[in-house]
Amino acid sequence: MNQAYQPLRLHVPEPSGRPGCKTDFSYLRLTDAGTVRKPPIDVEPSDTADLASGLIRVLDDQGNALGPWAEGVPVEVLRKGMRAMLKTRIFDNRMVIFQRQKKMSFYVQSLGEEAIGTAQIQALKAEDMCFPTYRQQSILIARDVSLVDMICQLLSNEHDPLKGRQLPTMYSVRDAGFFSISGNLGTQYVQAVGWGMASAIKGDTNIASAWIGDGATASSDFYNALTFAHVYRAPVILNVVNNQWAISTFQAIAGGEATTFAGRGVGCGIASLRVDGNDFVAVYAASAWAAERARRNLGPTLIEWVTYRAGPHSTSDDPSKYRPADDWSHFPLGDPIARLKQHLIKIGHWSEEEHSAVSAELEAEVIAAQKQAEQYGTLAGGQIPSAATIFEDVYKEMPEHLKRQRQELGI
Repeated sequence: MNQAYQPLRLHVPEPSGRPGCKTDFSYLRLTDAGTVRKPPIDVEPSDTADLASGLIRVLDDQGNALGPWAEGVPVEVLRKGMRAMLKTRIFDNRMVIFQRQKKMSFYVQSLGEEAIGTAQIQALKAEDMCFPTYRQQSILIARDVSLVDMICQLLSNEHDPLKGRQLPTMYSVRDAGFFSISGNLGTQYVQAVGWGMASAIKGDTNIASAWIGDGATASSDFYNALTFAHVYRAPVILNVVNNQWAISTFQAIAGGEATTFAGRGVGCGIASLRVDGNDFVAVYAASAWAAERARRNLGPTLIEWVTYRAGPHSTSDDPSKYRPADDWSHFPLGDPIARLKQHLIKIGHWSEEEHSAVSAELEAEVIAAQKQAEQYGTLAGGQIPSAATIFEDVYKEMPEHLKRQRQELGI
């Protein structure tokens, strides 16, 4: 018996909000604060399936810290985190203005995502290595890296620590455990797993932390990293920053519609968590849990951080072309700084007066660093690293043919 079939068709995911209409955020599948369990460190990866589909949250809408993930988070971590988040946001704002003044070519801000890097870095050791993307400047700021050096890298001027060899925002600070950022967005995942494996081979106790955005999880490097991490139980934290949008494509295009990004980790035999990335307390607690698991030879952890890219993808982007302009104000997980501020005030370790004073102090610090960095040159000033630097940092001892070429250039 012949059966009639409809023509085959493909499914193309669409965002739940476009310019001119309000986004329906019900697709996020939220969980109430304090309701998600905290498993033992040695949990089997297959037993974390519910943690990869739920959402670990600690802070409720009133600023209360609830549930098992709220336990044991020191107040000094929260206060340091607040300062680092404020400093990151102020730094971002000043650098965007700097770019608009045509003093640098390009900038990527982390507006709305400050809690993720700031909290995790406090759960790691100084000797651990982070393999970030270009929206984790909060890691450097939380580790008190020189703002002057960071700005000089953005300006590619004569004081640029990287000698003009990296695009702006593509930092590299080995001493701060911050691996060179790559513009090929999936590469840092396999690099981090390899670094973690090397640490284990050497018998060290240092772990790696890899960062990737929701869009870049569609790359083959992502899956290669998961395979090696699972097979060799590499001591690594695999962070997926799901900020809902890649450059201009909604997270569902990368596979976040019918499942979660954390669910992919479970399918690969990796313990996985899905966490409210705008909840500083939850980020710290989940990061500390994953770091302890890695350090005890219990294998990798994949963490999906649910957050929102509040600003443009970069200074070259206009998000109002592809999503509602006021989306962030409706995002149900709120502003990470406002939420931690509310919690700290509620527990008596912050105040409106201190918030204003710290903000003013940090603003002055960033402005002073900006002025100092400008003295070494800006995009328009022509004060760039010497041409002689193209011969440096490649060979331990410069070959004779390069010495001759350098002499011929007279540098």
